[in-house]
Amino acid sequence: MDALRWGTAHLTDEEFLREFESCRLPGESFHHADHVRVSWIYLRRFDEPASQERMAQSIERFATHHGSPRKFHVTMTLAWMRLVAGAWRATPAIARFEEFAAAHPRLLDPQALAQHYSAELLGSASARSAWVAPDLAPLP
Repeated sequence: MDALRWGTAHLTDEEFLREFESCRLPGESFHHADHVRVSWIYLRRFDEPASQERMAQSIERFATHHGSPRKFHVTMTLAWMRLVAGAWRATPAIARFEEFAAAHPRLLDPQALAQHYSAELLGSASARSAWVAPDLAPLP
């Protein structure tokens, strides 16, 4: 999975979550696969609504801490959580992120939301600031 650009492969789930939630993890070390990993960890620990809320709060705090508050996007964050949740429900017994990622390679494609959202809708101010349902295909 080294080629996937996940800058936290060397950390255990506990270490990774602690570094991420405390914002000690360098922003440049946090890649798409790391976002998926956080989602997967939260879904394994909390119910889906609590996981979504925690993810939104954590991503917003992380982006703001690292000087990029405009990177936080409500719809993208929650849509990715729904994609990861659908995959997690299909394979709940997988206990290692590497195995989960291998079982669900679509989640590692940062462009996967394009199957569900038009660029216009996802790029809108309303989608950035609040949940907006997909306009192309439903999410799991």
